Amino acid sequence: MVNAEKPGGQKQYGVTKPISAAGPTDADIQRSLELEKFLVDYALYESREETIKREEVLAELDQIVKRWVKQLTRQRGYTDQMVDDANAVIFTFGSYRLGVHGPGSDIDTLCVGPSYVNREEDFFIILHDILDEMDEVTELQPVPDAHVPVMKFKFRGISIDLLYASISVLVVPEDLDISHSSVLYNVDEPTVRSLNGCRVADQILRLVPNVEHFRTALRCLKFWARRRGVYSNVTGFLGGVNWALLVARVCQLYPNANPSMLVSRFFRVYTQWRWPNPVMLCSIEEDELGFPVWDPRKNPRDRTHHMPIITPAYPCMNSSYNVSTSTLRVMMEQFQTGNKICEEIELNKANWAALFEQYLFFETYKNYLQVDIVAADTDDLRSWKGWVESRLRQLTLKIERDTYGMLQCHPYPNEYVDKSKQCSHCAFFMGLQRTQGVQVQEGQQFDIRGTVDEFRHSVNMYMFWKPGMEIYVSHVRRKQIPSYVFPEGYRRLRSSRITNQHEKHPGDDASEECSDGSPEGRVKRKKHPSTPTRMGKRSSLSPERLNGYSTPDGGNISGPSDRGSSGEESRSDSGGHTEENAQSGVTQEVPSGTLMEDPQLLGNAGFQDGLVEELEPNVAFGMVLQARGGVSNESVQKPVIRHVFSVFAQSSFSFSCFYTRDHGYFNFFLYCRISLLSILLCRLSLTTTA
Repeated sequence: MVNAEKPGGQKQYGVTKPISAAGPTDADIQRSLELEKFLVDYALYESREETIKREEVLAELDQIVKRWVKQLTRQRGYTDQMVDDANAVIFTFGSYRLGVHGPGSDIDTLCVGPSYVNREEDFFIILHDILDEMDEVTELQPVPDAHVPVMKFKFRGISIDLLYASISVLVVPEDLDISHSSVLYNVDEPTVRSLNGCRVADQILRLVPNVEHFRTALRCLKFWARRRGVYSNVTGFLGGVNWALLVARVCQLYPNANPSMLVSRFFRVYTQWRWPNPVMLCSIEEDELGFPVWDPRKNPRDRTHHMPIITPAYPCMNSSYNVSTSTLRVMMEQFQTGNKICEEIELNKANWAALFEQYLFFETYKNYLQVDIVAADTDDLRSWKGWVESRLRQLTLKIERDTYGMLQCHPYPNEYVDKSKQCSHCAFFMGLQRTQGVQVQEGQQFDIRGTVDEFRHSVNMYMFWKPGMEIYVSHVRRKQIPSYVFPEGYRRLRSSRITNQHEKHPGDDASEECSDGSPEGRVKRKKHPSTPTRMGKRSSLSPERLNGYSTPDGGNISGPSDRGSSGEESRSDSGGHTEENAQSGVTQEVPSGTLMEDPQLLGNAGFQDGLVEELEPNVAFGMVLQARGGVSNESVQKPVIRHVFSVFAQSSFSFSCFYTRDHGYFNFFLYCRISLLSILLCRLSLTTTA
């Protein structure tokens, strides 16, 4: 039931009853005013001049596609009357249609044309050439093989994402009602996906109780998601439409709430949401057109979705199918952190600025994957980077697959550029850590070189590859993160307490590689005289340097920074134990008592203990699905897990040998560990003898 009329005359929004119909208190009204002032101060609203410019650009684009369709109609021999009637219409969707776009945001647009104008040739070739010849158009990039085919460009400096849909009519009326399901008649699935962007945006605005409150809350939460590094559909997090659907559902559950209440309830609801129960704004309906809809009872693939967020327009689809186990974990952690801060705001113990603190990604993990993307020039880099970025999610899934979920990846959606390089360059990073609760075996390591090589091979199948387009993957530790990723151009000193980043626990300091001010953290590691300094190792990304990251024949992905600094990266303290590197096969001695899990994960239990149980089980969540079942895949690659330590009864020495292909020699690491058991046995023997 959607927008059903209740006996008291009040509409019900969504598939369930609201959690609370209470309105805002005076304190809630004051907090909303403070929130809106915060958004204005952060320049999240565009100026009047930019609004006018966007409207002018859309009007010009509308005229361009109209002339394009008339030209094609004339060339194909239609009558003069048909040429006069020939038409195409521009629709908007996404943040612009929802009214939550900000300065510099792109405009998602859809061109709807007649049945005789196709996408493959007419749109991606003829219209592309027309736009390419215009001085107002720059950075033109067609992406015909995308899940939703799109043409990206800038028109007078305004970023445009243009889709095309050819519907089954000869003349497209100027007042076409795109929300009616008749537009889907006799079209292919890419066209359905193209049309659904506009149809979903229109449905969202119809299904929320208060559009203005929805817009303010959504603008706030999109800004929060960007600050916390969880705004990116392509890397496995959530994109604009996903956040809009989540916020819209909270609006339905609290129909009379103002923006500050909606933001607080957003975190309260989704920290307790029982994924994979779906988020739905309305019931899923089937149509006689026969397009597949999201239904885990019928479709085995739908059962594997981790965070279903269902679109409200037919055919209903899961808009968040990109979410993986690792990215869901990251988002749930961020929801819990946001919920804790909102509780403090409601108790006047914090302000809104605390909620929007930048996520300190490079202070969170000890191990990272660095993905460097280079090309000959800026234009090549733009297309090459777009392709690689669209495949990064596959690297996350492959690592989860090949380690049976024991190694978690946190892909960070921000890209970084080293401006000192002569070639066009950008880099992405992934945080690596063991899955919480995984038993740590002595000497166990994850060798994912084969996984990375498989990923590189798939990326290098790019249809439009050109000489100079290269990708390099390397393992880096926290202290090896290049300086160009930091806003000031250098790594700032870590404070003893990182606000709202993660909770500190006993033993965490021992596991941190960065100094936290303790004497142990300031211990200098001994360096071999021939070992280059860290600055020297990370100062260049020349082809010779990059080839050490990952070689086509499956070489060591750990890079020269690990191969040349085994003495620097390892330290041994009395009473310490060995912590393994998740990537390079290099072991590291750390003090005893180290927690292998991320401390941010360990603090989640404390967050959960303080939650307000406001949601009724199986009521607020809608339909409860059966536990999802996995799809078997016999071709899944087995993980390569090596045990590098072999303890002998006769000796307390251990040897491990690693072959570095790109240097062509063996590196031997000799580890001498005093066996506590041997000492005890020796003492026991002496005692017995005495």
